[in-house]
Amino acid sequence: MSGSSLREALATVSGRESGWRWLWLSVLLVVADQASKAWIETHYELGEFTPVFFWLDITRLHNPGAAFSFLADAGGWQRWFFSILAVVVSGALLVWLRTLHARRDRVLALALALVLSGAIGNVIDRFEHGFVIDFIHVHWQQAYFPAFNIADA
Repeated sequence: MSGSSLREALATVSGRESGWRWLWLSVLLVVADQASKAWIETHYELGEFTPVFFWLDITRLHNPGAAFSFLADAGGWQRWFFSILAVVVSGALLVWLRTLHARRDRVLALALALVLSGAIGNVIDRFEHGFVIDFIHVHWQQAYFPAFNIADA
């Protein structure tokens, strides 16, 4: 192993060049997600909406299930299941992010940081409220897509 390869390997192991350098993005997005949901909670009643464009509404919806309200009517156990699953996945993403090189693997590190922020943002909602707050609602003519939030985006 050459001297520069050894230095690079040691820097990656020490964290200076690891994918953890991308955690700032995850933190920023979790803060933006939680701030936007807090704003929606204080300014909108459940089900209230404001048209922004002919294809976009801002609304307040509660999703006790997973993506696209999967298992929303399952009786409550799904809150804990999806919360635990999100914590486990977040831990795995952190480990994976740590193994990446910040510059060489930047596209993958960016993607993992984005997914991590989404998992954390929604698990905060599940622990705090028992559901996820969604507020971005896209539609086209009579086709309505499931509402989502910044963490999902």
